[in-house]
Amino acid sequence: MQSTTRRGFLADVGHSMLAVGLGTSLAADLGFSTAFAEEGNDSISLGSHQSLVELMRNTPAEKLQPLLAQLVAKGETSLKDLIAAGALANAVTFGGCDYVGFHTAMAMIPALEMTRKLPVKRQPLPVLKVLYRNSQQIQKAGSSSREALRAFHLAEHLAEHASDADLGVQIRNACRDVDSQLGERLLAKVSKSPRDAFNALQPAVQDDMNVHRFVFAYRTYGLVGLLGDEHSQTLLSQCVRHCCDHERMRIEHKQADPPIRALLPKLLDQYRLTDRPLGQRDPGDTAVLELSHAIYTGPRDRAAEAAAAALAEGISPEVVGEAISLASNLYVLRQGSDKSRVHGDSAGVHSSDATNAWRNMARLAETRHAISGLIVAAYHAGIQSAPFDTPAYPLDEHSALITVDSPERLLAVTEDAIRNNEQGLATAAIQVYGNRGFEVDPVLNLMLKYAVSEDGRLHGEKYFQTVCEEYKTTRPAFRWRQIVALARVTASSYGYNREDKHGFRAAGYEEACHLLGVEA
Repeated sequence: MQSTTRRGFLADVGHSMLAVGLGTSLAADLGFSTAFAEEGNDSISLGSHQSLVELMRNTPAEKLQPLLAQLVAKGETSLKDLIAAGALANAVTFGGCDYVGFHTAMAMIPALEMTRKLPVKRQPLPVLKVLYRNSQQIQKAGSSSREALRAFHLAEHLAEHASDADLGVQIRNACRDVDSQLGERLLAKVSKSPRDAFNALQPAVQDDMNVHRFVFAYRTYGLVGLLGDEHSQTLLSQCVRHCCDHERMRIEHKQADPPIRALLPKLLDQYRLTDRPLGQRDPGDTAVLELSHAIYTGPRDRAAEAAAAALAEGISPEVVGEAISLASNLYVLRQGSDKSRVHGDSAGVHSSDATNAWRNMARLAETRHAISGLIVAAYHAGIQSAPFDTPAYPLDEHSALITVDSPERLLAVTEDAIRNNEQGLATAAIQVYGNRGFEVDPVLNLMLKYAVSEDGRLHGEKYFQTVCEEYKTTRPAFRWRQIVALARVTASSYGYNREDKHGFRAAGYEEACHLLGVEA
């Protein structure tokens, strides 16, 4: 059956390849440059990304990928522009309220970061992988027939809700009332800069325990940096909707108020942290391990209090964040046997990604939000699981299997272990590698290969970036724990698709390799 709508017709005409590459006048003649404007004044302004967004929202993934690969090969677009357009297509379609949609959005900046570590010919692979997933979900959601976000006209609402109270608290309260329209209007009043708007979102982001609201907020702010201030309201308003949606589901399931809503103000008052400046003290390796252990073992309210007490003692937020990160890392290293699935939405990956987001948000936030955010991070670190009884990987029995000592042979053992899903052997080889003082980049290059090729259950890109960042910000005595954990997650994920069936690679990956002329 032939398309009958204008958008359907445009999607069929070469799937918009000409519209993206032939110039603005011909694109206008074809209908692309005004595509969104013709739909009414409430459509989101997409600026220079409009044609690519239109292409991505109206083209099935299997047809989109060759077009994007060709555009990149001809130099008619950049990987940065592809991610920017993909982020806008995602925002307009889902508005932060679709599970696969927001996971895909969270993977976009990490995918772009991956490109910088790859040989030139392979650089498009992580971007094409994420955009393939993006397109699949957009088409599943109804493509251009669905627009979750509409343009917000601030001038129409300047007189509304003109309270002098903290806008961040007002936004949080709007999210508690599941009033996304009010939350977005309040956010739009924070007009100084995207960073001020991001700070205003912090009370809402900190108001419940969900890894996605944390990581989505942080990664969305990263997309603002990529696309520019003009798209700040479009992108950050998704965080309001995401928090409202999470609150709606909590209410529908008749769940109690999150304990953090009472615990956080109590700890801030108890330790007099409300107006306290950030400390700079580093108490040393032993104290960091002790704090990490306290956060890991919990229970959760005690973990939050341990972080609050450390901040009150003048310990640097970087050090407190480091201890939380090491606690999260233990959820990867100690999660059961080789048969455990430690990739995807596992306790360790979720905890590590959330803590990484909080550490980065603390660096961006006002002092009060940095302090409260780290307390929330400590509370959340073990929210998905009680501490595991399994000793940290690798076990002694795994280490006894390592009989080689050169960096090349240790990496060969690691790769063979990954391809056979032998988590213990992979972690043992990398631990020996790190203990010998070898360079980390060859290990990351190996792990990157599989972070790109494997499905990862929507989490591979984020966790790879988490480990890269946490390695750099963890003291030398402990930083290789992050890389060992990445080896375990990589070995767990090899060959598994999103439904945990074995024998698969990431959707679209092999075709992308063929299009680029590189080995799959």
